[in-house]
Amino acid sequence: MEKAYPIHPELFDRLYEDWGSLERFQRTRGVLRLMAAVISELWDRRDASLLIMPPSVPMDAPAVQSELTRYLEDNWRPVMEKDVDGPEALPLKIDREVPTLGRYSAARRVARTIYMGSAPLAKAKNPGIDDRRIRLGCVQPGENIATFGDALRRLTDQATHLYIDGRRYWYSTQPSVTRLAQDRAAQQETDQVWQELKRRLRIDKQRGEFAAVHMVPESTSDVPDEMDARLVVLGPEKPHTGKATDSKARLEAEQILQNRGNSPRIFKNMLVFLAPDKARLNDLEQAIRNYLAWDSIWKEKEALNLDAFQSNQASTKREQADETVQTRIKETYVWLLVPFQPDPQGAIEWQESRLQGQDALAVRAVKRLKNDENLITRFSPTRLRLELDRYLWKETDHLNLKKLWEYFATYLYLPRFRDSGVLTQAVQEGVQQTTWAEHFAYAEGYDEDKNRYMGLKTGQLTSVVLDAHSVIIKPEPAKRQLEQEKDEPKPDGVKKAGVKEPGEKKPGEKKPEEPKKPKRFHGSVKVDATRLGRDAGKLGEEIVQHLSALVGAEVEVTLEISAKIPDGAPDHVVRTVTENCNTLHFTSYGFEEE
Repeated sequence: MEKAYPIHPELFDRLYEDWGSLERFQRTRGVLRLMAAVISELWDRRDASLLIMPPSVPMDAPAVQSELTRYLEDNWRPVMEKDVDGPEALPLKIDREVPTLGRYSAARRVARTIYMGSAPLAKAKNPGIDDRRIRLGCVQPGENIATFGDALRRLTDQATHLYIDGRRYWYSTQPSVTRLAQDRAAQQETDQVWQELKRRLRIDKQRGEFAAVHMVPESTSDVPDEMDARLVVLGPEKPHTGKATDSKARLEAEQILQNRGNSPRIFKNMLVFLAPDKARLNDLEQAIRNYLAWDSIWKEKEALNLDAFQSNQASTKREQADETVQTRIKETYVWLLVPFQPDPQGAIEWQESRLQGQDALAVRAVKRLKNDENLITRFSPTRLRLELDRYLWKETDHLNLKKLWEYFATYLYLPRFRDSGVLTQAVQEGVQQTTWAEHFAYAEGYDEDKNRYMGLKTGQLTSVVLDAHSVIIKPEPAKRQLEQEKDEPKPDGVKKAGVKEPGEKKPGEKKPEEPKKPKRFHGSVKVDATRLGRDAGKLGEEIVQHLSALVGAEVEVTLEISAKIPDGAPDHVVRTVTENCNTLHFTSYGFEEE
């Protein structure tokens, strides 16, 4: 028993059940003849495998090959030599080209397994073996199953006589449509391939936390000069190589950063770039070629007079090719290029990061930018004060908020905010804290003639408005104005000491009960949808602010949106609104047919 060859039960099952069904194959004698040739060849090759399995059968050996073809039609021999096992066979070529497969001879083992399980039943009503049995027949302890899945995928992409129907695979003497797909893939023009890539990129509507994602712009004019963060995804003609300062991607990004069309770009600090990896482009290009080939065959299946199996194969391969392209796009578009300026007087520099993960391109970019603090979605008042002291208000007591936001959007030495809301939130948090004097104050405007801040807010809840009048103020001048206001004479009507005001009770008089104060407020109002930002700001300033300032007040504001769309909402609007509602945490939302 110690010297006996351990044979995997799957191999005996295939021989007795599948090969035993052949008219000329004798179950006992045929199995003994074949296994004698197999064991003799493995002994001569000093094979050290744990078990003799279907992929262990050395079909390239003449004696073994003779036993596996003598019971079949004569045209099986060239099929075996070309697509299964032999000096020039496709699986051996794949194993040589792909080191991760060649380490285990994975392609050849997969091909042998499929042949052992499918050749004798190729003309059956339901031919082939499913992918689970293929893996069962191939994998030995300590080996990665995914390696053999990759080998199976490569074989179905290239083998001439290998068929696929769903999850079932088999060899046949009739050529499959694979050869036609290979020919068509080779005929695809590069322009056609890149147009398909650009089409796929442009239909990706996910933008993460960017205001917009500009897919493969044809010129610098295609990227607007706006004051909110945007991702520019460069085309396949502009690839990048790690640490390369003169890559086509870097040069294109610099052009877009500096100009919009014939005009200089102003808001440079709002742009970041995503570029394809030059080394990965070839794999992506080949994947797209394969998809276009299978897509054309699937669309022309009636004109090509494909049978049921060939039609199913074309459909399956088209779906697999489509998935492969989507995966390769994510593997290729990995270089995030971020401009920054360490020194306000120095040159612009570029930080490159390599993206990982399987999320949408914009989502992965946002995650990396936020992690590296190259895109700020929330900013503390303390950090804002540090930036103000460092660069912005050394020689002035206050800054206009609108101008301050323009600074952040323009200069690459300042933090990159997602949008103006990040700035207004930081100002609002700093002003309303009791420690406001460590940060700054806020005013609705500044009267230069009177050298006075109008609507000065310190240490209280307030609604910050980003306009041409509102200002952010250093604590010292705000404190001086507060002290001046305390010392100013009070207006007429203020009670003087010792003078009894009308209605004032004399000592000893009973004080009447004060009327009960209202403890609840509710209100609703219609606002102009085209001026929602303006009206919402007024409501916050003139209503909500006064209520929130009351001690212990709990103010809840609910925004209700109702829209009637006579012609119906198009699909892209439905997707965008639904996605944004989910992002903004709406408690309820939805579209209705009536």
